[in-house]
Amino acid sequence: MYSIGIDVGSVAAKAVIFDGKNVIAKKMIPTGWSPKESGIALYNSLLEHSKIDKNNIRMIVGTGYGRIALPFIDHKVTEITCHGKGAHYLDADIRTVIDIGGQDSKVIRLDEDGNIKDFLMNDKCAAGTGRFLQVMAHALEIDVSQLSDIGRGAEPQNINSMCTVFAESEVISLMASGASKESIAAGLLQSICKKTYSLVSRVGAESKVFFSGGVSKNLLLREYLSEKLGVEIITSEQSQFLGAIGAAVIGFKK
Repeated sequence: MYSIGIDVGSVAAKAVIFDGKNVIAKKMIPTGWSPKESGIALYNSLLEHSKIDKNNIRMIVGTGYGRIALPFIDHKVTEITCHGKGAHYLDADIRTVIDIGGQDSKVIRLDEDGNIKDFLMNDKCAAGTGRFLQVMAHALEIDVSQLSDIGRGAEPQNINSMCTVFAESEVISLMASGASKESIAAGLLQSICKKTYSLVSRVGAESKVFFSGGVSKNLLLREYLSEKLGVEIITSEQSQFLGAIGAAVIGFKK
């Protein structure tokens, strides 16, 4: 028997198939304009790719902001709970999760069973999120994946605004005044580090600290956060699937 977890976020929709011990299949697609259509397409694609029989699926659990739009799921669970269970599945010693996604960021503290002890979420604006980095990378005329590489070793420029609109204007002004793209990239990542540190400080960090979400792929930001917090920050190739994994784990146990 299997369970399926589907996490429809603002930028990407992720899904996994879980057999009670291992994630045996996973898939991610852009969410696009319709969470419902993206979720249905993702579900059908995952089943086709895995070739499992629908009769062997015990439960489908949806999470993320688009979970309410999914007509085929059996159960809906908040993304905070799913991220906690997903982190606990990957490493039972994880006690703090820093998740920076496309449109929000969150810090979650867990107990020894992967249950939520405390959390704080910034979902009021795109400041410090993947969307923020995409807009800034566009202003720098580079791909968002290049920010880490070009910022490494540069002296960070001070970025005063975390508002996406004002920060974009600030980046353009800095380039016009002769600041290098390298120093601006480093400054942008430092500004996100400081904002994230502020969230973590209000919740409290306990080792181990896990970094999830699409922004966790930025190695320089991870290094900045580790230095700022004074702890090792770990991640995983499955970090973007953390919510979907947690949903599948919950579904298998129901």
